[in-house]
Amino acid sequence: MIHVLMSSDYLMLEAPREKEFITGSEAAKEAIRRANVDIAIAYPITPQSETMQQVGYLYAEGYIKDYYRGEEEIGVMSAVAGASRAGVRVLTATAGPGLMRGMEAIVSWPGARLPSVLLVMCRVVNTPLAIQPDNVEISYLLNAGGIVLHGENQQDFYDFPLAGFMTGEKPEVTLPVAVAVDGFFVTHARGWVNMPSEDLKLPPRNCYHEAVPMMDNENPPIRISRDAPIQKSNFISYQMHASWQQEIWAAQERAKKWLDRWLGGLIEIVNPKAKTMIVASGAAVSQSREAVRQGEEQGLDIGLIKVKSLRPFPGKELDEALDHADRIIVPEFNYIGWLSKEVKSAIKRSDRVVAGPRVFGGMTMPTELILETITGIKK
Repeated sequence: MIHVLMSSDYLMLEAPREKEFITGSEAAKEAIRRANVDIAIAYPITPQSETMQQVGYLYAEGYIKDYYRGEEEIGVMSAVAGASRAGVRVLTATAGPGLMRGMEAIVSWPGARLPSVLLVMCRVVNTPLAIQPDNVEISYLLNAGGIVLHGENQQDFYDFPLAGFMTGEKPEVTLPVAVAVDGFFVTHARGWVNMPSEDLKLPPRNCYHEAVPMMDNENPPIRISRDAPIQKSNFISYQMHASWQQEIWAAQERAKKWLDRWLGGLIEIVNPKAKTMIVASGAAVSQSREAVRQGEEQGLDIGLIKVKSLRPFPGKELDEALDHADRIIVPEFNYIGWLSKEVKSAIKRSDRVVAGPRVFGGMTMPTELILETITGIKK
């Protein structure tokens, strides 16, 4: 099949699309088909394994140049770093305990300015061990330094990885991007996904136009390594490390305009004038949409804000969109309530925020639970 290299804007915003009813794993596969990925590296763990199996089919079809299974997650994430340093477009994926195991290597990616895409299919990470959906692991990613996107459904699991590759490779960004979805709810369920023709794909990575050059004969590791001076115990090394961390977070902010462009905004607002607003990300958005619909049938005026990007966090956008609200409900699929903490820290009058309802350990979130929280507050 002929592959036509297209501009990012054309592929994301202009190309005609057709709708297909597919699983989240298949949606991610179709995104990678069009992403012009050079190498995919992974180690199996539920519920990620099915997605990377789908990616393996793309390797067999010639859409990916190289594909292999690592020995374990630290090895995979280290190999991803090496591939990105070499200037190629690289993909990996993990879930739950696998993410925890690979975090030591993952947190080194932003500081080394290594563009890549990490797919995260969230699941329980703590004892007793289980494979059910629970997105507490996202809290570990939020302060790792990279961009973090949280998809609601199968359409997001198609769009977000493509936006991740394009944004992370921008010269002023040059950061890894994690695209998280709630496992099984998205990965193994089917939904409608609008996609352009499969004969289109992104232009290749332009690795010589990024914040840190790739390693090659002109740029050997010794010329771009920062470890030696930073490890010295003196004021200069502290200043270098501090300034570099500041630059990483500044790069996240510079990513906002690109994410806004290709995702249609960092947030989505439903019924924006409602006095009671729900703020959610991931699968909790779908449950909240239904709660809004059922609330309307009961005469309740409820709005919804879907948060697409967790890093960079759309604090200003949320503050403006919630300025009129009397109460702000934040339903989550985790015990600790990391999103409610983010919302409280970003907006004025944080006492309006109700941190919950929350379900965890793999439980679903009945829309009745969201509505009971809202009506309970009104009483």
